[in-house]
Parts: sequence; structure tokens; C-alpha cells
Amino acid sequence: MSETERESMEFDVVIVGAGPAGLSAAIRLKQLNPDLSVVVLEKGAEVGAHILSGAVVDPIGIDRLLPDWRDESDHPFKTPVTDDHFLVLGPAGSVRLPNILMPPLMNNHGNYIVSLGNVCRWLAGHAEALGVEIYPGFAAAEVLYNDAGSVIGVATGDMGVERDGSHGPNYAPGMALLGKYVLIGEGVRGSLAKQLIAKYALGEGREPQKFGIGLKELWQVAPENHRPGLVQHSFGWPLGGSTGGGSFLYHLEDNQVAVGFVVHLNYKNPYLAPFEEFQRFKTHPAIRGTFDGAKRLSYGARAITEGGYQSVPKLSFPGGALIGCSAGLVNVPRIKGSHNAVLSGMLAAEHVAEAIAGGRAHDELAGYEEAWRATDIGKDLKRVRNVKPLWSKFGLWLGVGLGGLDMWLNTLFGFSPFGTMKHGKTDAAALEPAAQHKKIEYPKPDGVLTFDRLSSVFLSNTNHEEDQPVHLQVKDMELQKRSEHDVYAGPSSRYCPAGVYEWVDADGNAAADRMGIEVRFVINAQNCVHCKTCDIKDPNQNINWVPPQGGEGPVYPNM
Repeated sequence: MSETERESMEFDVVIVGAGPAGLSAAIRLKQLNPDLSVVVLEKGAEVGAHILSGAVVDPIGIDRLLPDWRDESDHPFKTPVTDDHFLVLGPAGSVRLPNILMPPLMNNHGNYIVSLGNVCRWLAGHAEALGVEIYPGFAAAEVLYNDAGSVIGVATGDMGVERDGSHGPNYAPGMALLGKYVLIGEGVRGSLAKQLIAKYALGEGREPQKFGIGLKELWQVAPENHRPGLVQHSFGWPLGGSTGGGSFLYHLEDNQVAVGFVVHLNYKNPYLAPFEEFQRFKTHPAIRGTFDGAKRLSYGARAITEGGYQSVPKLSFPGGALIGCSAGLVNVPRIKGSHNAVLSGMLAAEHVAEAIAGGRAHDELAGYEEAWRATDIGKDLKRVRNVKPLWSKFGLWLGVGLGGLDMWLNTLFGFSPFGTMKHGKTDAAALEPAAQHKKIEYPKPDGVLTFDRLSSVFLSNTNHEEDQPVHLQVKDMELQKRSEHDVYAGPSSRYCPAGVYEWVDADGNAAADRMGIEVRFVINAQNCVHCKTCDIKDPNQNINWVPPQGGEGPVYPNM
């Protein structure tokens, strides 16, 4: 359907994504000028449905956005951090690192263990009380431009389209939402952000963005195994020294524990399976006791931006700006991004409000791009800028040690002997042919502590209408067979944490690494938890993730 045939609505500001960045931008806009009309689009069925994070939150952003939040009885920050543990795991044991060795920025005291989804639900209440319109269940599927090439709005996806592209009986066309400025806060590897970065060359002169995949489970544990306020981070086993990643245990309120595992997506071995590594991690002697007599409540996965300071693209473009994880503002060693998401939303809102007050529209918010490095966002990211590239270059033991030294030098003296290191290859280009690696044999799940993908996806409450166009678009299916399968042994069946991709033989049996037989690529799109890993890690960049119908995907409770 052409733009002229759509119904349209006009606002002062259109925000894509009801995450911490988008909601903070909306709140700040209304704080600065209550007369501004602001709309937030959210592809999840409800606010928070697609939000997945650890999460330990640094309240610096919330303190500035809502200074009196501690006086509210319904705020979600129930569990302050009381204890910090850092463990190095070996195959059979662990060593706790003394907290005194950690740079001050790694100290979590003063932070809160939360469900970030519940934080977003709470922020949405504040936004709506100020008059912000929030539309959950509407996926922004297209960027709209004027004749001068500036962004003027977005269009939501059509609903009720059949798998063959025809209009079904429940067809409803998308709607155009037009604004003087558009803020893109879709989260990691957002489909619109990806288009805008390419169209306006926003990544020019920057290092390629780097990513990890984060997997998380929420458990109800036995009271004797629960230590509210404990934050435990670990690295090492089960990952080898050349594969980056780490893990966490966060003890929330109500006998709940969030357990998570992050694998840096620049790994080389196509046989590595992040989901199975996560399951294996839980069996470590230093970890498994927490889950004796426990019940798993929920599961989810999503990508994490890891490029940091040197990979942040240009944040402004004609007619709008990137905010939050769409901008790549995660502090990797702290495993935190929500504080910078809130601060970026506020900063962008201040520049938008100023521009509109000056009678401007659809131009570039150059001041936002010029300002962020001098703010707490830039300072936070700059002092950890070399941690990820040092780990990638020197491996676990030497890389982590040098990263710690670099953080200390940046903290004490504002100086790094390494300058600002480069990341080099994209994560897709880091994957090596299967012939250079050995298969990894993973143990079968026991259904008590370790699980398979499908039972895990069930706990994510993921749902997609099956009779719709597949939202995981393979550009060249012959290339997928010739390269992804024949050269790399079908890593999509392993890097996907939801069992979306399968290589099967004529009888439907798994054939990801069976060469010389007739195979076909199966895409179980209904399983997709919207993690975006396929869009990032496919070695040929041959898979493009686009939003399915609005409201579909996971519905994460308390994640």
C-alpha cells in the first residue's frame, strides 16, 4: 500500500520503542513542554513484553528523570544490591576474586536488582499520566521520508497478510504516524535503525558494532538458597579461553533468582551453541546448588550491543535520532545499558524540545550528536572502551587482566596506554569454516536443571500467527546451502536460542553437519523470540530480521 493510501496521524514527536530510552524521552519531552503531542509505538503485545535484561540498574538516569521516585509505593526497585561476588570458574572449581581488585566502576552497591520489563511498565504509567500516547501491539515497519530525504514519520505494518502476500479476511493496512522528529529506540539491531544507519552512513568512520547473545532464566528457589541483594558475576568455564562471555546470578525479592549467560558473538567455532553452553554452566559445582529444589519460571534471549564507545554510530540524522540500545550504549564490563538508555532518551528529548520551540522540524539534531560524549554517557563508555577489544585480541586470561588494568588507569588518571583500540572484524566475519574446528558434544538435558530449546521457548510465551509472511528473510537460499551449510556446518541451528532454524534431510532428520546429502533449510518462525542473533551472526549476512505482525513474539513476565 502506498503512503498516500494510509490513514495518518500527526504528532510533534514519534518514538519507536517503549523501552527505557523511548519512555524516558517521552517523559522528558512532556516535562519540558506539556503541550507537545508525543506518541510511543511498541511492537510487543504490552509494554515490557519484549524487554529482557539481567538486570542490575544504576539509578543515575532514573534519579534525574524522576527525582522523587523513592517516595512512590509502587516503584519496581525493591531489591538493593547488598553483596558483590566475582568468580572465575574452572571445570570443577572456582576462585572468588577479591572485590578490592575491581575498579570502582564495577562496584554495584547503590544499584538495584530489578525486572527491567517491570521498570518499563512503571515508566509507561508515568508517561501516560503526563499525556503521552502509547500504542502497544503496533510494530513500526517502515520509515517515511519527505522529498528532501528527511525522516517525517514511520508506518506500522499491515495486519492480516497471508503467507503468500495476499490480503486475508482480517486484513488491515498499517497507519502512518508523522512527526516533526522521530526517535528510534527499538533496542539492539532494530530493523529501522539498521536501515537508517545504512541510508545516512551513520557508521562511517566508526568501528563495526559488536554483539553478544544473552540468555536468561528466572527461577523460584528454595528459601535457604536465596540471598536477596546478592549479585554474582563469573567468567571462564564452560567457555574456552578464546571465546568471550560471562554469566550472572541475581537474587531478587520473593525467593526469585535470575540466572543468565552471555556469549560474545565474535566466536570462531561454528559448532559452538550458546544455549547449550548456558545449560551446561548451571551444572557447575559453584552454581547448581542455588537451584536445588527450585522451579524454572521463565526463559528468554536477546542480543546485546558490545562495541561500546568506538562503535557508537552517528546518533543524529535528518528528522530524528537514535537512542538507547539502537545507539549501542551498553557498558560491557558492567553488563549495564539501561542507565545510559534513560540518559540518552532524556538528552535527545531536550534537543528535540529546544528545536521545536525554535520552530524547527525535520532537520538534523546536530547538537545531540555533538553533546553525548561530554555527558555521563560518554564518560561511562570511554573508560571501558578497551575491555572488549583486549579480551578479543588476547583471550580470557591475559585479556581480562589487561582490561582490568586499563579500567584502573582510566579511572585514576583518565589515560590508557592502548589509546582507543579497534574491533576489526564484524561478528559475522569472525566465524570460521567447520573444517577448522571439532564438533562439540553437549550433554542431553535432564529436565530438572537443564532443558531443551522448545520447552524453554514455551516459557517465553512466544506466539506468532503461522499463516503470515515469514519475518526471517533469507535473501539467497542457494547461498545458504552452499555456504552456511556446506562450509560452516549449519551454525544457525546452534546459535539460535529458540530452535527457529533447522537443516533436515529428506526424512526430516537433523542434518546441520551432514555433508553430501540432500538437505533443506526449515525456518520455524513461530518460535522466534526476537533476539536478532541470526541477523548478526549469519556468516554471509544472508538473513534479515524484520518485525512480524504487531503484538507477536514473546510476552516476558518479570524479565
